[in-house]
Amino acid sequence: MEWWLAYIGLGSVVGFAAGMLGIGGGVIMVPVLTMMFSAQSEFDANMALHLALGTSIATILFTSLSSLRAHHRHGAVLWNVVFRITPGILAGTLLGALIASHVPIRPLAIFFSLFVCFTAAQMILDLKPKASRQLPGTAGMVGVGVGIGTLSALVAIGGGALTVPFLTWCNVRVQNAIGTSAAVGFPIAIGGSLGYIYNGWSHAMPTGSLGYIYLPALLGMVPLSMLAAPLGARMTHRLPVVTLKRIFACLLIALAARMLWKLFA
Repeated sequence: MEWWLAYIGLGSVVGFAAGMLGIGGGVIMVPVLTMMFSAQSEFDANMALHLALGTSIATILFTSLSSLRAHHRHGAVLWNVVFRITPGILAGTLLGALIASHVPIRPLAIFFSLFVCFTAAQMILDLKPKASRQLPGTAGMVGVGVGIGTLSALVAIGGGALTVPFLTWCNVRVQNAIGTSAAVGFPIAIGGSLGYIYNGWSHAMPTGSLGYIYLPALLGMVPLSMLAAPLGARMTHRLPVVTLKRIFACLLIALAARMLWKLFA
């Protein structure tokens, strides 16, 4: 029961932070889930991070749909961009899940932590690319999709940290970049989830697992995450978000460092 409560609590924190600060929940979920799984006797410590990545990307299946609908109602989704980038996204996420399943836990944890530091630096410095080019053709969009999908599956994010800067760089209005990124999160979640299910199928997993996706954690996190996200979005207009982003960035670095320490200790 205490672990169910922990998953529910994590889901509410992730949803609130994602709604208020506009960050991907994976950068919070993965280190916390890894530590939770490592603390439970029925989990193989060498599989804890892989299960955390698979479970985290599976939550995006639900949260991205909610976000996608909201942005579509406001006409912010560029569906022609979504359709052109999706084949590359699906291929990339399947590839990323395959790579992750064959990388040992420690190198994978280091890679994830470096990505967290990159995300934190973006938040602290408020880095935004300048619009300096136009969107590439179909082949170029597929190639970009493969890159975004692969990295998104490796670190279990919805791709916003990569898709929004890319679209902004290509002269897409920031509102459309965010809305389109929300829509792209759904094929990322589909490809990533299928990849983690398939690649974890042949391994001995704890009861309740579907490949590398741990269903009790998924079911515990999703409902509160979806309920808390709109509350966090409302708080964006009432709190000093820039200051909170910088504080939260430091917390992300501390979480990643704690996860590394636990795995290497």
